[in-house]
Amino acid sequence: MELEGVEIEDTFAEAFPIKVARVLITAVNEKWAMIAAKEMTGFGTSVIMCPAEAGIDKIASPEETPDGRPGVYVMMCTFGYKALDEQLLARIGQCVFTCPTTAVFNAMPESEKEFNTGFKLKFFGDGFESEEELNGREVVRVPIMGGEFVMEKNMGAKAGVAGGNIFILAKDQMAALAAAEDAVAAILEVESTITPFTGGVVASGSKPSSNAYKFMHASINEKYCPTLKDKIEDSELPADVNGVFEIVINGVSEDVVKDGMKAGIKAAVKVPGVVKITAGNFGGNLGKYHLKLKDVLGL
Repeated sequence: MELEGVEIEDTFAEAFPIKVARVLITAVNEKWAMIAAKEMTGFGTSVIMCPAEAGIDKIASPEETPDGRPGVYVMMCTFGYKALDEQLLARIGQCVFTCPTTAVFNAMPESEKEFNTGFKLKFFGDGFESEEELNGREVVRVPIMGGEFVMEKNMGAKAGVAGGNIFILAKDQMAALAAAEDAVAAILEVESTITPFTGGVVASGSKPSSNAYKFMHASINEKYCPTLKDKIEDSELPADVNGVFEIVINGVSEDVVKDGMKAGIKAAVKVPGVVKITAGNFGGNLGKYHLKLKDVLGL
């Protein structure tokens, strides 16, 4: 299969179930909403070691927010609801509550689970906090040095999908990086998805095992390391490929993850120097979602 002259391998991305919360942060301007969003989603690349996978979903215009201010949607993903509850409380409490002019609202109205995160945070008000309704939402107000912190009482969550992915293979590292950056920008336009790794790009794609060290639960995916292609017998890299990056996509559903993969692929193949697009899987043993590239692209 080919798209824009780039080979699309007939394979699939192996994704798995995850629990997802979606939160809207607003502020006096987009700058401060984004600062809070980036802080809240820090150390959120991979559940291999991070307590949550987290990332920025999209920018919110003042017309769509409950308080009429600019905002940023963020998503957080963990394997269980208990962990998600804990991460929401910790990250909103320490990263958003502390940020000037911010407010927080639930962005998962059709949820399967609710956490009383705002209700818990109100006790920081030391008895001076209050509750009220704001445009049909139950919120708490906490007086702080910076004015008032407003937060919706309950945050929603549901089952989602994590680990959708694409591998970008290019003639050199810079071409692969340019294509990865374009892919991340395109996926940002797909609502209810995130690319949780640093800058949305995975430089150190992994496999869920180790050939050399039994104590390691994950290690390099050596078949896609350009510096090893002449040193191992089972390299997956063509002779002209010297740069590889992975994009991981999480979302609130299988369909939106597929949409994110499609957007990323269509952007990446337009970059000169891209040779091939493939995806990561482990024979179907890791996750129950097998997202075939040809189906994603409708080829």
